[in-house]
Amino acid sequence: MRTTEVLVVGGGSVGLATAVFLSHHGVGTLLVERNEGPQAHPRATGIGVRTAEMLREVGLAGAVDAVALDWSAGALGRVRARTLADLAETAPPAPAVPRQAPYSPAALRGPCPQNRLDPVLLAAARERGATVAYGTGLVSFTQDEEGVTAVLSTGEWVSARYLVAADGVRSGVRAALGVGLTGPGALTEPGQNILFRADLRELVRGRHFVACEITDPAAPGMLVTIDGEKEWVFLTALDREPAPALIRAATGVPDLEVEILSTLVWRARAQVAEKFAQGRVFLAGDAAHAVPPLGAFGLNTGVADGHNLAWKLALVLRGEAGPALLGTYDAERRPVASLTMEQALVRMSDPALHWGQGPAAAEARARAGALNAPVVHLGQRYVSAAVIDPRPEPPSAEDVVACLDGSPGSRMPHAWVSEGVSTLDLVRSRFTVFTRRSGGAVWTAEAARLGLDAHAVDLAEIPPGGALLVRPDGYVAWRAEGAPERLGGVLDRLLARGQDG
Repeated sequence: MRTTEVLVVGGGSVGLATAVFLSHHGVGTLLVERNEGPQAHPRATGIGVRTAEMLREVGLAGAVDAVALDWSAGALGRVRARTLADLAETAPPAPAVPRQAPYSPAALRGPCPQNRLDPVLLAAARERGATVAYGTGLVSFTQDEEGVTAVLSTGEWVSARYLVAADGVRSGVRAALGVGLTGPGALTEPGQNILFRADLRELVRGRHFVACEITDPAAPGMLVTIDGEKEWVFLTALDREPAPALIRAATGVPDLEVEILSTLVWRARAQVAEKFAQGRVFLAGDAAHAVPPLGAFGLNTGVADGHNLAWKLALVLRGEAGPALLGTYDAERRPVASLTMEQALVRMSDPALHWGQGPAAAEARARAGALNAPVVHLGQRYVSAAVIDPRPEPPSAEDVVACLDGSPGSRMPHAWVSEGVSTLDLVRSRFTVFTRRSGGAVWTAEAARLGLDAHAVDLAEIPPGGALLVRPDGYVAWRAEGAPERLGGVLDRLLARGQDG
């Protein structure tokens, strides 16, 4: 029987990212995926700023940026035209896209479709010690107080301390656990997602776009950028023949050379699992939540699941935290998934709520109850036993900087502390104390006594004479006005030391 600390089921982007995060924290990881290799057919293309921060944390920012599309010169969001040829004649030049947001140290030069992202994650997982087994499915599993025993399609048995299910929207693990779903479920009739190759550079002419709605009755659908030159996805109804003639009609080029690479049946869904954990089994990604694609929230929310869970599993497995810490995974991630689903549903009724910019767009979002996209990606607040005195409501629906105010449960504020080094970089995947430059010596001494790093920085969000205690995932666990002697007790409370699981 093979043994491992964590068994990850599912080798899509979320499963691979979870394996990277676990291995980054020193957790022995075995990932099994029933397909023979990484999926060549990308289902998502947008990497949000918070995901880019997580990639930066584990040293993958450069590798992912290198395979991302180069949209530094400018890009459009969602556009609309009868055919792509019509768009090429009428679309304005794409506006420049700021490479660096003021509230984050992370930056990517453009989208990074899954077929580009996954090979980077796969290599990183293996380099960090994870075992990734393709062509290997999960047949069954049982769990008890000591761990999980799984039977694989190869006939091999695996003994793991914990199992993370990242096995997709029709998760077999979720079904075996008997975990139900909330939300409206399927939102659209099944359609087809056609991956094709065709050289469209002359039509695009540098006017990069995320998606173009094609309105020609001969080929209605949505053209989605994959590489912006020769690889594309066309979303259309099932009753359309996925043939080169359909693509020629959508592009408006009758003699276009087209190669159909693959076709997937797909439908938009909105659902959240009733719980994200049961015993020693955790749900992540689409197994835990499925959200409509508008907003690029789905993949990013799933990656954040793995990031949230990895450090908690690592500390529990090392005996540095009590098993009760793992209960905060559901408490923190399920509300975020529900909010994200709601925000995606609001956008389905009016896509301009997502793509619109300026005061008029902000007013429309306010009327509809829509948060600005950066707030959805970065402005959530965690409320759990792993946060002291959390502040659950973000202060702004539009301004993500206002949301990142150092409140317990929010992501640590970013500020540059030296050339290329952010306050977030100083966390280094560990509990870390931040003080002001004046009056922080007592905090630094107490942090050192407890084996914690401490940094004096210029952040207005730190109370005078106080400190921020930041978790390994970059979220503020405690904002202290004073009393550094409480630090040890607070850390025990946060890590559920002495508590039953």
